[in-house]
Amino acid sequence: MSELLVGHEEIERRLASADLELSGSEVHGLLCGLVSSAAKSAIELLFAELFPQTEGGDLLREECQYALRQLHDMTLTSLTDPGMSFALLLPADQTTIHLRACGVRDWCEGYLYGLGLAGTIDDSALSQNARESLRDLSEIAGMNVDTLDDGDEEEEEALMQVTEFIRVAVMLVHEELAGTRTLHQ
Repeated sequence: MSELLVGHEEIERRLASADLELSGSEVHGLLCGLVSSAAKSAIELLFAELFPQTEGGDLLREECQYALRQLHDMTLTSLTDPGMSFALLLPADQTTIHLRACGVRDWCEGYLYGLGLAGTIDDSALSQNARESLRDLSEIAGMNVDTLDDGDEEEEEALMQVTEFIRVAVMLVHEELAGTRTLHQ
């Protein structure tokens, strides 16, 4: 699995400098939901959601948008890569399990919001596995991260498994939605 070239820390810095109070994980999840459900206009939908004012000349906002465009391009490429290189944008493994779990939760919240924002999902067009995956992602988005304990090997392993489940679930939903987009074009 490849690493994203625009990392979590850089996206977090760019979002903060543009006065956006969203985590990098949440924005990447939002972007992935938009890409999965509306690949052609995902970046425009993201910018309309994050930057509703269209004031020109804000250098920090423009730098943030540039980083988000890079993230969009890398995400789109990795979601369609036959080598399954797609990765979630999450806090580094060296951070506390609490921060990483918050990142996982935020990512799922963003992803589900992105799917809803695009407004193009027909549940009946998805397989049973994809519908169950979306329900599971909804449960993960509501998980309580306050009880996690750094250094607990079982919790570390569980978080790794949840992260891998999300990765595979998103690729499944993306692939199925890509198939329904092709049928409707």
